[in-house]
Amino acid sequence: MNNIASYTLPIIIMLILIFGYSKKVPVFDAFISGCKDGMNSTISIAPSLIGLITSVSMLKASGALDIFSSAISPFTNMLGIPAEVIPLAILRPISGSGSIALLNGILSDVGVDSFAGRVASVMMSATETTFYTVTVYFGAVGIKNTRHTIPSALIADISGFFLSVLVVMLLFGV
Repeated sequence: MNNIASYTLPIIIMLILIFGYSKKVPVFDAFISGCKDGMNSTISIAPSLIGLITSVSMLKASGALDIFSSAISPFTNMLGIPAEVIPLAILRPISGSGSIALLNGILSDVGVDSFAGRVASVMMSATETTFYTVTVYFGAVGIKNTRHTIPSALIADISGFFLSVLVVMLLFGV
């Protein structure tokens, strides 16, 4: 099985080349054109990404994330939501790498088989880095008015957060 997997990518590339040549497509020219378009997309979304990364870093470094988590913890405690996952729920729609670092901290501090560890793990798979995704995809095609995208995506993230707690409660009887 491992031997087959090591040949998968070269076989796919070879099939693409054969198909392109059979259809009389200038494969190398198409490849170079795609690279050029990719570079242009990268340059066009760079300011948005730099702003997003800077704001996430400031949010974490300033302690605002901890202050907000502490402020809503009485409400979340009433719902049975572990306090350890609140910063993750707040940061997940904004930053993928930041939320992975928080997940790592949660799993290191309370363990992978703890209620908070399980909720955090499910939450990571049930939610999306909404603002990063909107920045990249909408910025790449030049859409400035997101209309209903961000509110809808945030509602989905909030649903994923609460349902991750509920699913872990139901599956593990906590």
